[in-house]
Amino acid sequence: MQRIHRLSLILMLILFGGAAFAQDSADDHSAVWAAVEEIWTAEERGDDKWTDTMLADDFMGWPNVSPAPRSKASTQMWARFDSDRTKRLAHELYPLSIVVHGDTAVVHYLYSMAVQTKDKKTVVSNGRFTDILVRDDTGWKFLSWHGGADAE
Repeated sequence: MQRIHRLSLILMLILFGGAAFAQDSADDHSAVWAAVEEIWTAEERGDDKWTDTMLADDFMGWPNVSPAPRSKASTQMWARFDSDRTKRLAHELYPLSIVVHGDTAVVHYLYSMAVQTKDKKTVVSNGRFTDILVRDDTGWKFLSWHGGADAE
């Protein structure tokens, strides 16, 4: 009888522990995706401080338009340059996959984006990104990314 009781207890721990893990995993996926959405929304609303708060200090990303990977400082400079030349009008993101492994996440997604140039032309582009995020005490931060507009 005691053996059956012990086996029942072990089975309950496994089942409820698995449910807790699945919930943590779903929460992590949601938080990671929210971070991805936030950088796009920040740029669209003209927030030029998003790079200060959302990029890890040792960030190194490689957008398709760059000949080499860019540091956090380089990304900040180019973000300011782009915001002086164009205004983001709209975006739509299409998540493909999110993998969370401890405090690291990899996100693959597609996007559509519309910007307005200084001469009032609207340019729509489509592309893809792979983002790598790390969790710190304040939430998810971008450690790296690669991607950009598809070739036309």
